[in-house]
Amino acid sequence: MRSRRASMPADNELMNDFTLRDPVNHSFRLNERRWMLIAIAAWVIASGLAGMNDLVGQSPDRLTPIQREIEKQRQRLASAEVEERRDGLMRLGNLHRPDASRAAVTALGDPSPIVRVAAAHAIVSLPADEAANLLVPLLQDKLEFIRREGAYALGETRSRSAVTPLVDVLATDKEASVRAAAAIALGRIGDPAAASALARVLSGLPGKGKKKPKGEIDPFVMTAAARSLGQVHSAASVDVLIATLSNESVAADVRREAAAALGQIGDSSAVPALRAALASGDPYVSEAARSALWKLHAAARN
Repeated sequence: MRSRRASMPADNELMNDFTLRDPVNHSFRLNERRWMLIAIAAWVIASGLAGMNDLVGQSPDRLTPIQREIEKQRQRLASAEVEERRDGLMRLGNLHRPDASRAAVTALGDPSPIVRVAAAHAIVSLPADEAANLLVPLLQDKLEFIRREGAYALGETRSRSAVTPLVDVLATDKEASVRAAAAIALGRIGDPAAASALARVLSGLPGKGKKKPKGEIDPFVMTAAARSLGQVHSAASVDVLIATLSNESVAADVRREAAAALGQIGDSSAVPALRAALASGDPYVSEAARSALWKLHAAARN
């Protein structure tokens, strides 16, 4: 799904365009970013990240190899070059260590969208709820790119504290790519509390509350929701998955994922619909139904 992500314009051009078109909004965004930087600085102090000063003051000979690498990449975050900062964050993230993720936190307030996104993925090795608390504000960013990648990063944390904000994004964000990212993230988290919101995507019903979806239901979003229902393993979603599989007017990709999800959930009430799908004119739907039936029969034998 990453292949669908559009390349971003150069950061300077992006910010200049915002300034020329709406100077008042630009001023507001600058103030918003200042407050975000202040909040991040407060988090750094409260979490004990200020203790990294001790690390910086140590002789390089007293640091372990991994500490030296973290400090090297941390220093790159002060570079004037966007690519240098982004690469430093990617290297910190690739270490898959909480101390490396802590070194990346301050970059969530970087002026470059590309760097902020790299920071979002770099901090996911923090404790799950801690990382989620830092990432949730990205879901309200003005840029689709930031909101989408923030949702993906929340899925990487597997934190159940992210379910409610992701459900809200799934129901209300105007961009299909962001809603699909939220659906994928909910599947990775795997909390059954998300099942009803994911099922509403397939049924086309509006979510609860005053907010209404801002965009049309997109097949890509529906496909992501169907797949995530299988990962959530909620028996409450079986009926909507059966209805989706049986509706030949629904896109074949969505029906295929619905069949696969029914196989993952393992509810025997899906057997008739899966058998009927064996005769589907789409070979991929037919194969998904066959695989799901095999899983159900194997589970029944055990």
